[in-house]
Amino acid sequence: MKLLEDRIRQEGRVLPGGIIKVDGFLNHRVDPALMRALAAELHRVFPEDITTILTCEASGIALGEACAEEFGVPMVFAKKAKSDNIEGGLYQSQIFSYTYKKTVTLIVAKDWLSANDRVLIVDDFLANGEALRGLVEIVNQAGAELVGIGVAVEKGFQPGGKKLREQGVKLHSLAIIESADENGITFREEA
Repeated sequence: MKLLEDRIRQEGRVLPGGIIKVDGFLNHRVDPALMRALAAELHRVFPEDITTILTCEASGIALGEACAEEFGVPMVFAKKAKSDNIEGGLYQSQIFSYTYKKTVTLIVAKDWLSANDRVLIVDDFLANGEALRGLVEIVNQAGAELVGIGVAVEKGFQPGGKKLREQGVKLHSLAIIESADENGITFREEA
């Protein structure tokens, strides 16, 4: 998606270790107009009947909410810690967070996801794919139907996207970064 790629080129930075810093508009300070545009594009790509948008706290919430608004459905976000206000049964999946360098447990209350749901998973970033793997596992635990996964930015030079596609998941990334280093960011050409 050219709009997103342009913003990454203009405002994104590459930090040591291939870290792409886009927190000025995507996942710390959020540009609502950009989120709406990303959500509209994901709705175009996933015209199927969706009943639930599923994402992960915290940085997936902005895009998840914009998608929920665009699709006219609720958004559920997987929490990374059980709080006292979660009652009843839980769907859980353990993932390794490369951002925080530790294992965390994703949690969704069984009240908010069921076998009747048709789920679109959305997230801001896809690198190694651990968070998305965990969300897919939660959809499967619920017996819900995974319609697909929509991602704002995929690091194409890391294995997450390839693994999900090899599993037959319908995955669409709005911008795929092929390489990122001190020389800048290169995007994968549209197929």
